[in-house]
Amino acid sequence: MLAEIITIGDEILIGQIVDTNSAWMAQQLNNAGIRVKQISSVSDDRQHILTALKEASERANLIFITGGLGPTKDDITKTTLAEYFGVGMVENKEALDNVLRIFAKYDRPMLDINRLQAQIPENCEVIVNKNGTAPGMWFEVNGKIYVSMPGVPFEMMYMMEEDVIPRIKTLFKLPAIIHKTILTVGEGESFLAARIADIEDSLPKHIKLAYLPKLGQVRLRLSGQGEDEKQLSTEIEHYTAKIVERVGNHVAAEEDITLEKTILNFMAERGLTLSAAESCTGGYISHLFTQHPGSSKVFLGGAVSYANQLKESILSVKHETLETYGAVSEETVVEMAEGALRNFKSDYAIAVTGIAGPDGGTPDKPVGTVWIAAASAQKTVRKKFTFGSKRLQNIERSASAALFMLNTLLKDV
Repeated sequence: MLAEIITIGDEILIGQIVDTNSAWMAQQLNNAGIRVKQISSVSDDRQHILTALKEASERANLIFITGGLGPTKDDITKTTLAEYFGVGMVENKEALDNVLRIFAKYDRPMLDINRLQAQIPENCEVIVNKNGTAPGMWFEVNGKIYVSMPGVPFEMMYMMEEDVIPRIKTLFKLPAIIHKTILTVGEGESFLAARIADIEDSLPKHIKLAYLPKLGQVRLRLSGQGEDEKQLSTEIEHYTAKIVERVGNHVAAEEDITLEKTILNFMAERGLTLSAAESCTGGYISHLFTQHPGSSKVFLGGAVSYANQLKESILSVKHETLETYGAVSEETVVEMAEGALRNFKSDYAIAVTGIAGPDGGTPDKPVGTVWIAAASAQKTVRKKFTFGSKRLQNIERSASAALFMLNTLLKDV
């Protein structure tokens, strides 16, 4: 069963909003055993929409459309769908009752323009929008199913979860699709590929391996499709175990989560706490941790000590150390980490100091030079990195490297 997703709206194409709908829909469809063939974004233009619908129908059995269902003149999805199917528009009582209910609930007068929300192509079935006034629409034409939903994310999500996907499951016998993700850190995509080439070559046709690189990290995703879910799961686990054994200590997690979440989970299970001492990363590492609910069980906080005087006053870095070796040095980063450990009274600490760029470098310490340390009461590890000249990439690479060092230290107990 192949699906295609079409998102409609000029606001997506000019970058005013990010299309999160497609990513969420693709995930839900995949979990249901439906493979997404293509995702397209088109403008609020009649011909663009018509062309997208025609091309999608040639590739997929299920076509999902979001956006363009509002009451204003720029929202033309409904009338364009009517044109595409060669039908007229009618007022639907169920959709109208829903609009009336919503306006009555908030004690607001309903304008004629709002009544237009109940106008739909005459060949569709209404999907009642319990969270808004724009109805969803279900079409079955020439063996294809088209589902048009609002672009407002929570309205679309409710329709998909409560109506659309359950209905599709009753209509079709869908295969099992299983994904298994291995998070690796500290080795590049090409090196990983070379290391596990023979395992990848041995995969059966119904199991694929994908490489999903990010700065300092690579996710390896095994994806399988089949009729027997139990057998498929056993096969996926077999190949996962072989890859994990081969990749060794570069494996940070065997699930599709971020590295910082892996660390939070590991430390929370053991009642451990963490603090951070950041210079060139400017609080980015702290942000990575605190974006996750429940992070306060582990992450106590930290210091963004950009200036040397703050390194001294908050982290107890010695003035002589800074004068002799400089802020970007092995000696300073070690004192930063160990100072955070003592002063913030945490079980573990990480520290980063470096030259993010684009200026500030010297011949012996060029832009991209970063020192990172991770410390516990028993051990402090440190390492020098030389990244590139791009500031934001240097910050992200520094954070990724710091997390990997901490993760390694945690496991080395």
